[in-house]
Amino acid sequence: MTDTGAKRASVAGLLLAAGGGRRLGGRPKALLAQRGGELLVERAVRVMREGGCAPVHVVLGAGASAVRARLGDRPQGAVLVDHPGWAEGMGSSLVAGLASLAAAADATAALVMLVDQPRVGPEAVARVLAAHRAGAGLVAAAYEGGRGHPVLLGREHWDGVARSATGDRGARAYLRQHGAAVRLVECADVAAPDDVDTPDDLALLE
Repeated sequence: MTDTGAKRASVAGLLLAAGGGRRLGGRPKALLAQRGGELLVERAVRVMREGGCAPVHVVLGAGASAVRARLGDRPQGAVLVDHPGWAEGMGSSLVAGLASLAAAADATAALVMLVDQPRVGPEAVARVLAAHRAGAGLVAAAYEGGRGHPVLLGREHWDGVARSATGDRGARAYLRQHGAAVRLVECADVAAPDDVDTPDDLALLE
């Protein structure tokens, strides 16, 4: 990608929101609400759009019908993608989301976020996007040097990521294999990678 092309890049958002919250007693994570009533799925879509992503595709699994009933078919302009195989793990949700983007979006990259990280905001999204627009095809937010989310995947990497994504590992294996090409963008001063996995983690919603 040339510098000029990168600066003009359109980056799609890909939100993985299919998790069933097994360790939360089967409460779908997309339907968890923060103080004030905003659902995690609503918050994440807003964060991605405010950070510069368009369009945004949301992969749903557990509780998909309830999410649609609450949000309608295009919440905040996002595209909802039903993934019946969500229980196979995050890797399968990532593959479903990339396929949806490939079929519908003319984007140079996909920025991937997880719905259960309420301390990742638009500032982190914007930093990762800026690295792509400066020429990087693989970008990840870093927290005190450790790789986290959001992760940006240049379109030229989508097929390779889809082939390597299995279980709950998502793009991890692909990023490790191409580690020298991954640009890390420090975000610990504006975000944190804490996720909502257990009942104790529900305090993050406050």
